[in-house]
Amino acid sequence: MSVISVNNINKAFGKTKAVNDVSFEIEKGRIFGLLGPNGAGKTTTIRMINYILTPDSGEVTINGTIASPETQKMIGYMPEERGLYKKMKVFEQLMYLTQLKGMKASNAKQAIDYWLDRFEASEWKKKEINELSKGMSQKIQFIATIAHDPDIYIFDEPFSGLDPINSETLKEIIIELKEKGKTILFSTHRMEQVEQMCDDICLFNQGEAVLTGKLREIKSSFGENTINLEFEGDGSFLDMLRDVRINNRSTNFAEIRVLNGQSMQDILKLAMEHAEIHKFERIQPSLTEIFISTVGEDNIKKAGLDIS
Repeated sequence: MSVISVNNINKAFGKTKAVNDVSFEIEKGRIFGLLGPNGAGKTTTIRMINYILTPDSGEVTINGTIASPETQKMIGYMPEERGLYKKMKVFEQLMYLTQLKGMKASNAKQAIDYWLDRFEASEWKKKEINELSKGMSQKIQFIATIAHDPDIYIFDEPFSGLDPINSETLKEIIIELKEKGKTILFSTHRMEQVEQMCDDICLFNQGEAVLTGKLREIKSSFGENTINLEFEGDGSFLDMLRDVRINNRSTNFAEIRVLNGQSMQDILKLAMEHAEIHKFERIQPSLTEIFISTVGEDNIKKAGLDIS
């Protein structure tokens, strides 16, 4: 039985259909990523899973129980809009929130001390939240989400506001939680975070789930029609290529999706005529390329998805 089961849910706000007939299953001990542009329906879906909103139709179940105030207790939820009390001191706030989740004071203190130390934040204990930077507040919110040790975690844009070092720490902890058998759902509009962490994905676009499944199988199904090209020299030859789509282009790198039967050997020959080639590797497409292939480049640009 799936830990989280989303069955044909719909949600509209006035005439706007925010979520349109979305279904997916999340299995125990896996990391599941909701990916899509801002406004694609990810947060609305997460709120229905957390019983903050109810579907207009369809059903969400958590461990076989229809989403309700009772299922909320099974979940550690970190919302996109952070919900900390600005005037409350860090330690007092974490104690309050963990005890709301049913922890004994002694256990709560031990867990809070551990996580503050893990984030090198023990000196923040007596600071008020409004004294903290956005990144610091983010870490406190994350600790509040995980300290009571639930079996299910839901993170909505967890890396927003974090620098690369703290993003890496967060990523390590999420992977550790998975290794302990926890079930994790997180949403993001950052492709690389999904590729690095997720077992399964659901791609959202305009309120619909346009692609769902195991990440490895999805990538495999798109074949190996993509080239990673690293070079040194004049990259203007890339503009001469036909029947390709170029992603992630920089001064000395390009990810090239080969279209319409274009010859990879011809691409290599042209590249060698204009630059020194350091790598020419045929690979499965990136998630960026898969998303573009699924919903169209124009739709992504209009919606503001980060495909860098």
